[in-house]
Amino acid sequence: MDILARCKAMEAQGRDIIHMEIGEPDFPAPQPIMDAGLAALHQRQTHYTSAQGLPELRAAISQDYQQRFNCPVEAEQILITPGASGAIQLVFAYVLQARKTLMISDPTYPCNRNVAQLFNAQIDAIAVDEQTDFQLGLEAVKAHWHEDVAAVLIASPSNPTGTVSKQQDLLAIADFLASQGSVLIVDEIYQGLNYASAPSSVAGLRDNIFVINSFSKYFGMTGWRIGWCVAPPAYISSLDAIAQNTYLASSTPAQYAALAAFQQDTLAIVEQRRVIFQQRRDLMCAALNDLPLHVPCIPQGAFYIYANVAAVSADSFHFCQQLLEDTGVAVTPGCDFGQQQAHHYIRFAYTNSEQRLREGMERLSVFLEGGGS
Repeated sequence: MDILARCKAMEAQGRDIIHMEIGEPDFPAPQPIMDAGLAALHQRQTHYTSAQGLPELRAAISQDYQQRFNCPVEAEQILITPGASGAIQLVFAYVLQARKTLMISDPTYPCNRNVAQLFNAQIDAIAVDEQTDFQLGLEAVKAHWHEDVAAVLIASPSNPTGTVSKQQDLLAIADFLASQGSVLIVDEIYQGLNYASAPSSVAGLRDNIFVINSFSKYFGMTGWRIGWCVAPPAYISSLDAIAQNTYLASSTPAQYAALAAFQQDTLAIVEQRRVIFQQRRDLMCAALNDLPLHVPCIPQGAFYIYANVAAVSADSFHFCQQLLEDTGVAVTPGCDFGQQQAHHYIRFAYTNSEQRLREGMERLSVFLEGGGS
């Protein structure tokens, strides 16, 4: 966040900043989605829906799970939320009650940790590294297990690393947690932005799995604030009650807009964009590996590269600050995502045009040649 604030200040002074610190697609929402949102407004679809969400949207999501992922998810298992953040808060509010510990990986997306602490949760951050593709596995979960663990949270694809957990590995973790009376929460918000293999899901495959998803990343609807949670049937009434007493309902026009996400013309657009993100990933990884930086795990999804800068700097936060001040290139230090070797890592987001990414890599190269660290 310090980097973001400094970027704004520098831009206000007229500096040209190449943004590779922003975890938001540079593409707008596809036109069919915007058209559907406008149509909803013209049709005066501006009243509350139920807390669980628009029935047509839940049915469309259910159908997508069944057809694309072969996951047995019924519409009744889906709650529409104000973004994935709303879904995370909803699930945390329910599961972090009798037991108070949330097990997460380190590094990980920081807001999930912070939100859990709002519910007085104890955070068990388990160090992961390139040897495990920066993902929590069954052995690590077992090794750090104790009776107060309410849930394990795993993101696949991951922020900040872009790595992916295999479906069978997630199911093995879920089975172990079920034997301990606990649950698995899987953050799938980058689902669809997959490069090494077809996207998969664990939604509906076990009675102790909660899946968090969103229209923000793959469908480019960040500002619409619309996401969802897939929960086991036994939990739906309790989650619905929490939703009624917190946010009441998600944005009605946004829900009608999101219905268009599953149209064939929209899916064709987002597939074209996925290919562009993959091309950017390949460009960035090649450029970084030509520099004295190290990309330990080629991203399999999302739009991030987690690069090791230990060869040129002992302090990645200082590195990011100096890079920004000297060159106008903005990237994110590892300390934003945890403590595990955080001073050795920085995150690049390839959410910018290929031209700007190339220019950013050129500026980075000049910075390193000049002894920047």
